[in-house]
This record gives sequence, C-alpha cells and structure tokens, in this order.
Amino acid sequence: MTRKPRIPPAPLPQRDGVDPTRVRLPADGAWPTVRDHLVERLAAGPGVVDAMLRDGRIVGADGTPVPADAPYAPGAFVWFHRDLRPEVPVPFALDVVHRDEHIVVVDKPHFLATMPRGSHVTQTALARLRKELGIPTLGAAHRLDRLTAGLLLFTVRPEERGAYQTLFSERRVQKEYEAVAPYDPDVPLPRTVRSHIVKERGIIAAYEVAGAPPNSESRIELVEHRAGLGRYRLTPHTGRTHQLRVHMNALGLPILGDPVYPVVAGPVPPDDFRRPLQLLARVLEFTDPVTGVAHRFVSGRTLGSWAAYDTWAR
Repeated sequence: MTRKPRIPPAPLPQRDGVDPTRVRLPADGAWPTVRDHLVERLAAGPGVVDAMLRDGRIVGADGTPVPADAPYAPGAFVWFHRDLRPEVPVPFALDVVHRDEHIVVVDKPHFLATMPRGSHVTQTALARLRKELGIPTLGAAHRLDRLTAGLLLFTVRPEERGAYQTLFSERRVQKEYEAVAPYDPDVPLPRTVRSHIVKERGIIAAYEVAGAPPNSESRIELVEHRAGLGRYRLTPHTGRTHQLRVHMNALGLPILGDPVYPVVAGPVPPDDFRRPLQLLARVLEFTDPVTGVAHRFVSGRTLGSWAAYDTWAR
C-alpha cells in the first residue's frame, strides 16, 4: 500500500479569509525547474509566474521564497496566493445562530456561496465568517447552493471536521426545507419522490434518468396555499446536487425564482439581487458527535414571495 505524503502546514497566512493555494510537484516529470512546471500547470498567462517568483510570492514549506531558477523537486509543495478579481459584496447579513468551541451554525442569506469556488471567493460564507469571527481554522461540514438561504454548519477544529461531515454522509442529520412554488390541486400531496439524478461537471442543470435505479429521495408536503401559490415543506432523505429543485420541477411545481429549472436563464449582472430563489434550509437537527448534545436549529428567515409577493417580484 502506498502511503500518502504528509502535507505540511501552510507557511502563508490566510488572506481575506481565503487559504493560500497549495501545489504539489508531481513525482515524475521532466521539468528542469519549479518555474517551468508552474508555467505549464497554472497557464496563468505570459510573465505571471515569473513576476510572482520575482516578487517572492511563491514559497516552499519553510516559507522561504522559491528562487526563479530553483531546480525541480519531485513531491515538493509550494504555496502562493492567487490574485483575486474584485467581487460585488453580497449586501445581506450572515447571522450566527449558535457558536461554541466545536461548531458554528449560521443562517445564510441568498446569493452567498458556502465555500470559495470559481468567481465566488471572498464573498462566501466561509471566508466572511473566518474574518468576522476571527477563526481561521473554520471549515464547512456541508454545503448549500449559493442561491439557497438557510442553516449551515461549520466546524471550529480541523481534527473534528470529519466527525461532523460523517453525520451528513451517513444521513444522521434531519434537514427540513421550505419553498414557495405554484399551487396545483391536481398534484396529489404529500408524496415521496424518488428518481435517478445526474449532475455532470460543467453542465448547469442536473437531470433525471428514467428507469435507472433511484439515487435520490424527497418528501414533498403542501403546508398552505393562496392566490395560486403554495408553501411547501421539503424533506430530503438524500443529498444530490439540486435535488429538491429537480424534484419540484418534475412535479410541475418549479420553485419561484429558480434560474435553472425548468429553463436555464441567461446570466444576470453580479449586483442583481432581485427575486432570490424561494428555497430555505429551515431546520437542522442532529446529535453532536463530539459532545453528545442534541441540537435543533431553526432559521429565522422568511421567504419574500410568501410574505409579500409583489415586493419580491419587482
């Protein structure tokens, strides 16, 4: 059995709540220098890697800047901070619901991603919380879609993160969502929806495969209805990407404000925070794997289209 190499701690501090990028040099390769490998691997544009080396921004495990002519060292690690593009601030509060020495639970607003990815880096729940709470070790135990609001669980101690992530992978967390969607009296509810959902990398919308063994399950209940709209309680028993949105759309009840289901909409300006997806992670319930405490958290947020549809739809 091949043992994985031990990863040294990052020699650079976080910047705006974001960890430095770590690159491990492949064990085999014909690059004469570290610089040659990084130019090929990062594809950052002419002169970018050279400028970073010249400015001492790429460092080794001991924090020492890597010289521009440093010979290639198979298996070695280097770190650096990427130059980040300016991001439009998400102008909504990230409310802390619970905080102790092990976990932080927050009530995330719409439009804020959970973790740095793609064009959303500093404007993410993780980066913002690390800065606001002063906890650089904070890590996410699970994720919510950027467009979904509601409860998120973060861990304080890296050595405990796996225990909390296992709660989700082993389905030992009770999650309840709320959604606003069209009301159709011909759709019998409550019901349990099961299907095989596929989400391909690089493709925005997930899709269902008819006849394939189910890999997703959601309980759909109508709580109340008025003026052609329904307020629904959604209980996922699995955690496929976009699962609730796919299942509601399959019932002919697409969630209000959804830019993907049933039709993928065109891009919107990054500062357009109108008509958020009407999906809320409302309840998070679990037994703490470290302390044994039984937790039940409830979001304090409401869905705008149900409270004041005309205001939400403007």
